[in-house]
Amino acid sequence: MVNDKIAMRTMLGNYPNTEALKSGKLRSDLFDFDFVEVKVANNLFKQIVRDAQYDIGELAIATYLQAKSFNKPYVLLPAVVVSRGQHHTIAYNAERGHLKPGDLAGKRVGVRAYTVTTATWVRGMLAEEYGLDLNTVDWITFEEPHVAEYRDPPNIKRAPAGKEIVQMLLDGEIDAAVVGDKLPDPRLKHLIPDYEAATQRWTQKHGGIPINHMVVVRTELSKSRPDIVRELFRLLVESKNASGAPKSSEPLRFGVEACRPVLETMIEYAHNQGLISQRPTVDSLFDDVTRKLVG
Repeated sequence: MVNDKIAMRTMLGNYPNTEALKSGKLRSDLFDFDFVEVKVANNLFKQIVRDAQYDIGELAIATYLQAKSFNKPYVLLPAVVVSRGQHHTIAYNAERGHLKPGDLAGKRVGVRAYTVTTATWVRGMLAEEYGLDLNTVDWITFEEPHVAEYRDPPNIKRAPAGKEIVQMLLDGEIDAAVVGDKLPDPRLKHLIPDYEAATQRWTQKHGGIPINHMVVVRTELSKSRPDIVRELFRLLVESKNASGAPKSSEPLRFGVEACRPVLETMIEYAHNQGLISQRPTVDSLFDDVTRKLVG
């Protein structure tokens, strides 16, 4: 018997909500996943937005907004695979004195790249909640943007070659840095000490946990095989449910309406920070197939 199922080249990270897909516990009668091995998904984002290597992929939402603005051949699925609070991701070296969010004007703040989604969330929160004028900060970067066509704003400065973000923070060469989910050194402290309460307030105000990564598919695949796209979405929902996450799990949202409030905020933040030149509507991020998907 001839197997006429299509192999879909896929890049998804290893999370509890993707385990059932990546282990083969969940399968489709329409297509097979051809997974690429990946330890950290963001290491392969360039392969999506520069080389279009995958039929199905995981992409940071700020990167997708930029990719969309440069007409990259992918459409968004309303399927969140990674989300979290962001207030805890920015740190300073307490050995060099106490620092508060309002003290960052005139300071040097490190970010892996200016366009990183976590950094975009953090900058937006600092501006909105603490009144920081982002243009008064020297943002020090260590990597280039994922989208090759994008150019950083003029107040963005590149760290000297060979420098590392944490070591520069410890040495006092930068005053604060977006270091990620866990503090990498005991000398570092959270810039926002009450970050859990701050995250709760932000989430209540903006209608959801900040989104990090969502799923994208080739635009042409959505046009030519909407049945595959609908099946993919169903499998993503089932995989999340199989992980033990509640079906109403807020961080892992499915469906345009469930994602809309947080996407609207990210669009606003990204535009205000110069990541995108125009504000797209949330609906324009999807097509006639993906816009109708409901978890």
